[in-house]
Amino acid sequence: LRDKLDLTGTKKGCDHGQCGACTVLIDGKRINSCLKLAVSVDGAEVTTIEGLGAAGNLHPLQAAFIEHDAFQCGYCTPGQICSAQGLINEGHATTREDVREQMSGNICRCGAYTNIADAVLEVVETQA
Repeated sequence: LRDKLDLTGTKKGCDHGQCGACTVLIDGKRINSCLKLAVSVDGAEVTTIEGLGAAGNLHPLQAAFIEHDAFQCGYCTPGQICSAQGLINEGHATTREDVREQMSGNICRCGAYTNIADAVLEVVETQA
């Protein structure tokens, strides 16, 4: 994704599926891209952070992350947002505890977890 397609929003973190920095959506479901060979998703819809929103037209999760200060250094943010969108698509973003548990595979070294949960829950509430 980064080298061949120049989609640099997807980050390389651990290369072992443990940090979530590389999270993308495959047919709307979140996966750690470092654990998936591109050939195995041939024909599937692959959505990276670049596919959510556009310049001047932020995706609701992007806007909520800004509003709630749900990032600090920003390294994990693309993976966090893709994971949050997958979580919403899966219907698992119903309570703060659910959001925290379901997104526990996305590590934020800056510790913005409370703000991330606030942002996700705001989007869920506005879409309801």
